[in-house]
Amino acid sequence: MRDVAIIGVGHTKFGRADKSSLELFSEAALQAMDDAGITGKDIEGLFMGAALPGFEEAQVMPAAFAAAELNLGPIPATRYEGACASASVAIRDAAMWVASGELDMVLAGGVEKALSMGTAFATRTFAMSCHSPTEGPVGLTFPGVFAMAARRYAVEYGIPLDELREKMAYVSIKNHKHGALNPLAQFYKKMGALKVEDVLNARLVADPLTLLDCCPFSDGAAAIVLCAAEDARRYSDDPVYILGTGQASGSALSKMEDLTKPVSRIQSARTAFKHARLEPKDIDILEIHDCFTIAELIALECMGFFEWGEAANATAEGETDMGGKIPTNMSGGLIGKGHPIGATGASQVYWIIKQMRGEAAKGNQIDPVPEYGMTDTLGGDFGTLCHLILGRDRVRR
Repeated sequence: MRDVAIIGVGHTKFGRADKSSLELFSEAALQAMDDAGITGKDIEGLFMGAALPGFEEAQVMPAAFAAAELNLGPIPATRYEGACASASVAIRDAAMWVASGELDMVLAGGVEKALSMGTAFATRTFAMSCHSPTEGPVGLTFPGVFAMAARRYAVEYGIPLDELREKMAYVSIKNHKHGALNPLAQFYKKMGALKVEDVLNARLVADPLTLLDCCPFSDGAAAIVLCAAEDARRYSDDPVYILGTGQASGSALSKMEDLTKPVSRIQSARTAFKHARLEPKDIDILEIHDCFTIAELIALECMGFFEWGEAANATAEGETDMGGKIPTNMSGGLIGKGHPIGATGASQVYWIIKQMRGEAAKGNQIDPVPEYGMTDTLGGDFGTLCHLILGRDRVRR
């Protein structure tokens, strides 16, 4: 298996878009190809994440039409669906095809128009990623899932719920702060100076989660160009290499032993670390799936960056912010940047690469420039997990 590099990246503005999904993805894809210095004739395969295009635009085969719109020719073009992890799964598969030697250069990414669906319809369709036979009939939606997770976390680690709510608020404060500095974020120049009481006193969504504990629905797209590592220097002076990937699946919530320790996330992260021959202590920066504030805390512990029950205190003490132990979601994350579900995984990769190039938004760039970064993307209520580990060097130290 060959090593794989990322040589080009593209990203639209997240928020409400007047453009179609096809136009959004084309915008991100053309940016990525321009960034790589290639043309459409160089692309041999298209891997697109898109979770709900049939509900958004009555279009369930967008990848093929994107290939045609981009004038890529009759190349293989496949849509991937892993709920919110769709783009990460697409990127992982794209990397495998290049690593196998079957394809030399491919385009991967994702797109969604979730905000344009409206809150009620988007909430209903998002919930289709839950376990339909057991969770659908009781009306469970994702705020409810993570409200239960927050309550379980409080009980599991002996933290009074009011105290946990305050510590969770620091996730929102941090991620909104960095989203306000990110020109491509949904909340750019907005909500950059939140206080704990702002989060706690926001409208209640699912007790104990308020509106500011939740990420927004978003429209947007992101794309990357991947190629064989031995060819990367022909196109880019600063390629970033995919060192390790992991993917795992989960079960219905009724079969999970502990919402705060989802086996799918633990297994996927461990697989990525094993492939990369790295450990959590080696990672310099994270982009993880903060669909809700409690989700960021759970992810940090499942991935091994903090011991069980310690992420809440660590976050409140600044250990996941700039200058802390492990800077997390310096792009704003889903909470500050937005969450177009089929595009989120590619967006996370985009911002890790921007960090590794020293090109992150002003105020969000960590110093020194990171050597190793990692993404964590969650689909459904722990049904699909995908992790990607990126590095500036092909050689694992």
